[in-house]
Amino acid sequence: MSDLKISFIQSELHWENAAENLRMFSEKIEILPDSDLILLPEMFNTGFSMKPDMVAEEMKGQTLNWMKSMARKKGCVLTGSLAVKEGNRYFNRLVWMRPDGSSETYDKRHLFRYGNEHEHYTPGKKKLVVDLKGWKICPLICYDLRFPVWARNRWKTDGQELHADYDLLIYVANWPEVRSHPWKTLLLARAIENQSFVAGLNRTGADGNGHQYAGDSAVIDFKGQILSKETHGMNCQETVSLSYADLMAFRKAFPAGLDADEFSLA
Repeated sequence: MSDLKISFIQSELHWENAAENLRMFSEKIEILPDSDLILLPEMFNTGFSMKPDMVAEEMKGQTLNWMKSMARKKGCVLTGSLAVKEGNRYFNRLVWMRPDGSSETYDKRHLFRYGNEHEHYTPGKKKLVVDLKGWKICPLICYDLRFPVWARNRWKTDGQELHADYDLLIYVANWPEVRSHPWKTLLLARAIENQSFVAGLNRTGADGNGHQYAGDSAVIDFKGQILSKETHGMNCQETVSLSYADLMAFRKAFPAGLDADEFSLA
């Protein structure tokens, strides 16, 4: 299995202004090196807005068309979340857009009650695991990070082979600076407990409600070691290569997942 190159863009967002955010990200994506996957923040086209009636788009809207165009242009997967309208309901929806124009989606399960997100959006019910170059990847959104059962890797053996649900866990976020310590700590915990690479992408700057964001985006390996550079408070972008061989070797040498507790989700 080949290594996986992932790029993240940590940036300020233009509040509730999709056109300006798409213009900005177009410029930032343009100068990225070749990657297999590009990560954008939670609600990357508007910021974390609780006005879905104003900012939400349908699945054939301008942001989805832009994602198709950029994924095709860069020849890689592009992912991030946005507010989406379906009928009379709204979702904080992550879109996994492939360069051929096909896509899959994940609706945020854990809505941020402290910010009244549950009053405006409908929670998702199904986790998404996608395949990219043979890697199994599970993308989640922001507040999901606080709920380890939802992200828990499951393990099984097939002869001498050890298999897990996923190899890379992703969180795209608008996580305020005042709670940056939990963000950084829980990203490390998810990597260690799930024996998986973890990529957490957060925004910077201030939103329309005056909340400050410090970024602190990171790519972390299965041992809890940070592979990316320091990102606190900076608008930055980085590309990191993940080794599938190193991941498999570690899981084989230390198969702790085989002793994990059984559980089920309602």
